Amino acid sequence: MEDDGIVRQSANYTPSVWGDYFIKHSAPFSSSIEKTEEWISERVEQLVGLVKNLLESTDYSKDEFDILQLIDALQRLGISYHFEEQIDKKLRDIYDHNYGESHEINLQAAALKFRLLRQHGYRVTSDVFRKYKDEEGEFRSDLADDVRGLLSLYEACFMATHEDDILNEALSFTEHHLQRLSLEKEDLQHESPALKKLISQALELPLHRRIPRLGARYYIDAYEHDKEQRNDTILELAKLDFHLLQLLHYEEARSLSIWWKGIGCSEIFKFSRDRIVECYFWILSVYFEPQYSKARKITTKVIALLSITDDIYDAYGTSDELQSFTNVIQRWDMEAAEQLKEYLKIQFHNLNRAFQEFEDELSSNGKSYRVHYLKEILKVVVRAWNMEVKWRNEGYIPALKEHLQVTTVTTCYNLLTCASLIGMGDEVTIEAFDWISSFPEFTYQASLICRLRDDVVSQEFEQKRNHVASAVQCYMNEHNSTLDDSCKMLLKLVESSWKSLNHEYLSLSKTFTKAVLMRVINLARVMETAYDVHDKYTHSALIKDQISLLLIEPLSF
Repeated sequence: MEDDGIVRQSANYTPSVWGDYFIKHSAPFSSSIEKTEEWISERVEQLVGLVKNLLESTDYSKDEFDILQLIDALQRLGISYHFEEQIDKKLRDIYDHNYGESHEINLQAAALKFRLLRQHGYRVTSDVFRKYKDEEGEFRSDLADDVRGLLSLYEACFMATHEDDILNEALSFTEHHLQRLSLEKEDLQHESPALKKLISQALELPLHRRIPRLGARYYIDAYEHDKEQRNDTILELAKLDFHLLQLLHYEEARSLSIWWKGIGCSEIFKFSRDRIVECYFWILSVYFEPQYSKARKITTKVIALLSITDDIYDAYGTSDELQSFTNVIQRWDMEAAEQLKEYLKIQFHNLNRAFQEFEDELSSNGKSYRVHYLKEILKVVVRAWNMEVKWRNEGYIPALKEHLQVTTVTTCYNLLTCASLIGMGDEVTIEAFDWISSFPEFTYQASLICRLRDDVVSQEFEQKRNHVASAVQCYMNEHNSTLDDSCKMLLKLVESSWKSLNHEYLSLSKTFTKAVLMRVINLARVMETAYDVHDKYTHSALIKDQISLLLIEPLSF
């Protein structure tokens, strides 16, 4: 950057842990299986046919539990996208078959049915679990010995809305007994090491909040060692499909790394976080399926450019420079952009060039109009970033409510939702973009999860420099509470937001497709992994192993 004599802040971000790795190396796992890619693709097609026959030939009225277990395995192994039509039909049949009047005595089956139906947007009642209580209104003590039932109910609890009080009780009950089993029951390790591993993973992070692709990588290993549940055809399909997608994902990460290097961001914006691979991991967590390859590339470019813009507002730019930049963005004024400081001029042109490329890419199928929505939401985000700058410079600590009105916008989660839809197909309508542009409650709750998780784990690092007040500081100031108590309260709000998110998902499922709504759910899920204890995006060495699991380390065959 030019030496203009201005003393600027520095966040002292660590350099990329990847460097040019993806540019210089081909996929390291490509030879981990002694078959050609063509053979694997043909074998996957054969296996998909076999599993479709299995799905279609199983009668839900006679073998409902078998169907539920099969659907659950396909979803957790990351291969259900091959069978969406068959799965939707089976679950619709099961829902129509008098869900509320079901009389399963099998807790595992009842909880699995509840979770799968809610995952697919069916507003089924949690009252079905009242039959598992005793005369005193407590969950029956004999359930403590039903390990698979406990685990199934525990996972179902995270589909709760604010109306599901019984699931709060069930969560306390199952969590207590699963923790006891995890710690005390050594024979469980010998009887079913796969089940023990699933319990440990669930207690660490429940299925509903786990990044789907990481969840699939973990579950493939557990499923392979689960002799009670394993189907070898499904296991082979899961492994081969993961391998094919890993090849695709690696090449996407490679092409994006080449793009990033080509526009010179890591050299020009040395004050910013150089995180193109982490950005790709973030978006791979939003959708991994092969049909969304173009959408992933578009959204990764958006989040990478947003990351730089965030760092410009957060630390590097002066108030006057940022006000000018904000004004240029609002008018999208090419002429006025030439008067900006050189680094801001470059960034504006990066954004404009990317948006123009998106329009060109989408024009062939009549979808270039979608980029206009993205640009308009970006204007809203930039205004909010500029408001944070004013708060920071004035030393203003707003009440938490006022803070969140601005800082949920600057999470960029509403913008990223819009970006994630741009490269998708006809399942995304103009009505979906109009809805996103209103910053609906659904994306607000995901943004709230993002903001609170981010601020709780990042505030110590960020407050080492002159920084806008975090949600933690706002809560402490407003309630005169300690740091520890404030963080605990904000994490309770995260739990509340998950229930609100679940409620909104069920409410919206009749209006928008699951393909649209799951982008928002998955954005929220990223925060549970990338910001669980630390800000792993900023301190990227902490998430390198998880990225490696998806992009570099091969499965064993």
